[in-house]
Amino acid sequence: MQYSVHPPSEFIAAHSEKLLPEWSHPIRSIVVVFQPSERELIDRCWETDLLKQKLRSQFLEFGFKVAESLKDHLVELFDPKTGFPVLSGAGSLRLDDVAVVRSTLGYTIAPVGNCLTIVHPSWGSAVYPSILMSSADKTLVEAALAGLLECHHSLRG
Repeated sequence: MQYSVHPPSEFIAAHSEKLLPEWSHPIRSIVVVFQPSERELIDRCWETDLLKQKLRSQFLEFGFKVAESLKDHLVELFDPKTGFPVLSGAGSLRLDDVAVVRSTLGYTIAPVGNCLTIVHPSWGSAVYPSILMSSADKTLVEAALAGLLECHHSLRG
């Protein structure tokens, strides 16, 4: 897993009430999460669908842990499948994770059918992107993520 923490883009700041209408605090940080995939995720077949389900579940599990570690702040994970928030009520706008990655990291985007996909610099299109948002600032979010990953490595080690 790879992640980076960023301030909200102008678009997200301007449309936060359409993304997260229940939030009473501004979005102060965005976490872009990438998971490498065993295969490119551009093919439409049952194997790819199963792999996407597995990666989605892993992201949701991770996102719930992030939310728990930042329980004094608002945290939202956006369902990569629907673009809607998981922990709070949906707004009138879906989050486009590909657009968020393009605006925050400048990664190349490639057309696949009528969709766009991310081209990761190391993993190409064998990558599963996901987005978290928080009312916590970048420093707090980075500390929480580092603590979670440290704990995860010590459990595995």
